[in-house]
Amino acid sequence: MNPTLKKILYWTPRIASILFILFVSLFALDVFDAGYTFGETLLALFMHLIPSFTLLAALILAWKQEWIGALLYIGFAGWYILEAWGIFHWSVYALMAGIPLIVGLFFALGWFFRRQIRGV
Repeated sequence: MNPTLKKILYWTPRIASILFILFVSLFALDVFDAGYTFGETLLALFMHLIPSFTLLAALILAWKQEWIGALLYIGFAGWYILEAWGIFHWSVYALMAGIPLIVGLFFALGWFFRRQIRGV
């Protein structure tokens, strides 16, 4: 396998996952405009960051075990579609479920080609 392709298959899902987690975390910033007290703001911020924490835990588990990342990220995409169906425009589903689906597929490819990528 080409060394460049090895690096792409290894790093793409990890970097895309980090960027997606940062993107999802941006939505938590709206708690600062809500007019809450300091304690309420901290609680609201924590509640808004639960999806980010969940995705971060999935990334930590998937870093060495790509099959776990494939299951968790594809599962997150399916869960999001089932949970939010009919609420948003289709573009929201494409973004919020499409990116984790693609990340999960890249983790699956990384797991499938793990012997060629890492020599395991």
